[in-house]
Amino acid sequence: MMIIENLEFYIVLAASLMLLSVFSSKISDKFGIPTLFIFLGLGMLAGSDGILGIHFDNPNLAQSIGTLALIFILFGGGIDTSWKAIKPVLKEGLLLSTIGVLLTALLTAVCAYYLFDVSMLEALLMGAIISSTDAAAVFAILRAKGISLKRPLAPLLELESGSNDPMAIFLTLTILQLIFMPEGTSFFELISSFVLQFLIGGLMGYLFGILLPAILNRLHLSYYGLYPVFSIAWILLLFGATALLGGNGFLAVYIAGIAANAREFTHKKNLVGFHDGLAWIMQIWVFLTLGLLVFPSELPTIAWQSVTIALWLTFIARPISVFLTLVRTHLNLNEKLFIAWVGLRGAVPIVLATYPFLKGLEHSSMIFNTVFLVVLISLLMQGMSLPWVARFLGVEESVPAPYTAEVPSSPLFYAALKQLYVQKGAEVIGKSLAELELPSEFLIVLIDRQGKSLKPTGSTLFQENDLLLIYCDSKEHFDAVSKRFKSFYM
Repeated sequence: MMIIENLEFYIVLAASLMLLSVFSSKISDKFGIPTLFIFLGLGMLAGSDGILGIHFDNPNLAQSIGTLALIFILFGGGIDTSWKAIKPVLKEGLLLSTIGVLLTALLTAVCAYYLFDVSMLEALLMGAIISSTDAAAVFAILRAKGISLKRPLAPLLELESGSNDPMAIFLTLTILQLIFMPEGTSFFELISSFVLQFLIGGLMGYLFGILLPAILNRLHLSYYGLYPVFSIAWILLLFGATALLGGNGFLAVYIAGIAANAREFTHKKNLVGFHDGLAWIMQIWVFLTLGLLVFPSELPTIAWQSVTIALWLTFIARPISVFLTLVRTHLNLNEKLFIAWVGLRGAVPIVLATYPFLKGLEHSSMIFNTVFLVVLISLLMQGMSLPWVARFLGVEESVPAPYTAEVPSSPLFYAALKQLYVQKGAEVIGKSLAELELPSEFLIVLIDRQGKSLKPTGSTLFQENDLLLIYCDSKEHFDAVSKRFKSFYM
C-alpha cells in the first residue's frame, strides 16, 4: 500500500512540475527570460537544497535520460527544418558546426586551464562540453518578442545549432578517451574515428530519412495513433543501429529529420506537430532532471571561475571562432556579430557534463557545476539581451503591412479549375495523396465520392470513380499529371 501511495505522490509531483514548466513559458513570453532557464530553476527548487528537498544524486540515470531526450530533440529540430531554407547556407552552417566548435573548445580550454587546477586535457574536456549552442532558446525568445531575423541568419543559426551537437559529443568522448588511455590512441586513429563516425552517421541518417516518408505513404494504417508510434520506433532503431555500426547516432537522427521533411508523406503536418510536442516534453524532463542533480550549496565555490569562463566564452572565444570560420563568406560585419552573440548554451552541455561522472573522473563534480553555471549565465545574459542586440545590429526583418484580398472573380481564376475522374485501373487507386508526390502546380481542392464532398489530406486514399476538383493554371502540367488518373475532361 505504501508503494502505491508513493507512486501516486510521485505521479502528482511529476505532473505538477510539468504543468509549472508549461505555465512558466508565459513568463518567458512576457519578460524575455529563456524558457530553459526557468526549467533549470524549477529543477533546482525541487532538488535537495530546494523547497521540495527531493534527493537525486544519480549521474548515470541523468545521463541516460539526457541521451534519450537528445535523440528526440535533435530529430524534432531536423524534421522542423526546411532543406530549401538551409541549402543556401549549408557551407557556412557546416563550417560553424565543425571548425567553429573546435575553435570554441580550444579557446575556452585556455581560460579553464589557468582558472582551475586541472590538466590541459581536463581543460580541453571542459571546452568541448561547453562548445555547442542551442538555437531553440534563441528563436523562442525572438518569437516571444515578435522579432524575425533577416535571411540568411535564421536558417544558418538553425542549421548550426542542430549540427554542432554531434561534433561537441564527439570531442567530449574523444578527450575522455585520451584522459584514460593517453598512450593507446594515435592522432591518425582520432581522425579516422571522426571521419568514420560522421560518414556512417550521415549515410544512415539520410537513408532512414528518405525511407520514412516512403514507408509511411505505403502503410495505410487504420489508426492515426500508430503513425507516431512507428516514427518513434524508427528513430530509436536508427540511433541504435548507427551507434552499433560505429557511427554518430545524434547526427544520424538530425539528418533523418531534415531528409524526411524534404518529402511529402501521410499525416506530415500532424507528425511534425507531434514530434515538436515530444521534443518539448524531452526538454522539460532533461532540464528538470539536470536541475535536480545540482546542489546549489556547492555552486559558490566555483562561482567566480564560472562567471569568468562565461564572459570569456561570450566576448572572446565565440566571436573569434565565428569570425575566423566565416572570414571568406558573404556575411557582413553586423551579421557575424549577431551570430557571435547568439551562441547560447542549452541542454547538450549539461548532459555532456554528466559523462565525466561515468568515467569516474576526479574533478567530475567541479566540471558539472561549472558547466551548469556557465549555461545559466549564458541563457540569462545573452538570452535577455537578444531582442535589443537584433535591433541594434539591424538584423531584424521588417514585417510588411498585412495584406487582405478577396477571392479572385476573374474568369482566368475559374478557368484554372478543372474536374477529373479517377477511372477504373488508374495507377492512383489505393494510393494516398502524399504518396503520389504531385507537383505544387497541380492542387486537388475537393473530392466528390458517391455524392459526399471530402477535403483531401495527405492520408486520403483515392478510389475508383472519385470526382476531383483540380486547380491548375498550366495546361502542360495538367496534361502531364492527369495521365496518372487515366482521366478525361468534363
